[in-house]
Amino acid sequence: MQKNQITSAQNSRIKLLNQLKEKSRVRKKEKSFLIEGQREIHLAIQGGYSITQLYYCTSIISHEEIVNILTDNDSATELFEITIEIYQKLAYRTTTEGVLAVAKSKDLGIHNLKLSSKTPLILVAEAPEKPGNIGALLRTADAAQLDAVLIANPKTDIYNPNIIRSSVGCLFTNNVGIGSTKEIISFLKNENITIYGAALDQSEDYHIQDYTKSTAIVVGTEATGLSTDFLNNASQNIKIPMSGVIDSMNVSVAAGILIFEAKRQRDFRK
Repeated sequence: MQKNQITSAQNSRIKLLNQLKEKSRVRKKEKSFLIEGQREIHLAIQGGYSITQLYYCTSIISHEEIVNILTDNDSATELFEITIEIYQKLAYRTTTEGVLAVAKSKDLGIHNLKLSSKTPLILVAEAPEKPGNIGALLRTADAAQLDAVLIANPKTDIYNPNIIRSSVGCLFTNNVGIGSTKEIISFLKNENITIYGAALDQSEDYHIQDYTKSTAIVVGTEATGLSTDFLNNASQNIKIPMSGVIDSMNVSVAAGILIFEAKRQRDFRK
C-alpha cells in the first residue's frame, strides 16, 4: 500500500477532516464520516463500512499495525502519515491510538432495515439528542444482541464522532434503522411487532409483561417522554417502579433495565 505524508495543518485534506469532525452538513454532503481508534475502525470494517482513507502518526502507531488494521477491508484505502501535531488537533481522546479513518456512510433509512429473527427484540429511541445517551443505548443493544435499534426523529447526526466514541464502535455492531416516528410505527405494525412504550400514563409495571414474542421497547427523552403517536400506538405502556423522590431516570439506564428483563424472559423460555 502506497503511503503519503502530510506535515501541514493547512493541507486541504486536513481541513476537510476537521469539517467532517465538526459539521453534520459536511458529513451528509460528502457521504463520509470520521472514525478514531483501532477498535472502532476494526468494528466498522466488520460491519461492512468502506474505509477510504487512513491517517496515522508513526510516533504512536507503526505502519505494520496500520496494515494489520486493514487486513479485512475490501475497499481501496489511501494511507496518509501525519505529524503528531496534526493528529492531536484532529483527535478527541487524550489517551489516543494514533489512527483516524474516513469511512463512507450508509443509508440507514428504515426502508433498508432487514430483520433475520422470527421473533425480533428491538429497541426504539424517539427523538434522542445527546450523543452520550445514543452511544450508551447502542452499547446496551450490543450487549443484549438486539435484532435492531431504531431511531425515530433523531436530533443528532448518527455519524457524529461523539456517538461513535461514546458507543465504543457499537454503532457498527448493531442493525440500525432511522426514520420518522410515523415511519417506524408503520414498520413495526407491518412486521406484527408488539410495541411497549416506556411511559407513566396508563402504564403497568414492566416485569409483568411478556416479551418473548416479537417486541419493540420504545423509550423517549427524559425531558418530554414519548410522543402522542407512540403513546396511542403502543400495545401497552410500561413503567419501572421507583422508590425515590424523582419519577424518571437516565434513558439509557431505563432502556437497559427493560431490555435485560426481556432477555431474561427469552433465555428462561429456551
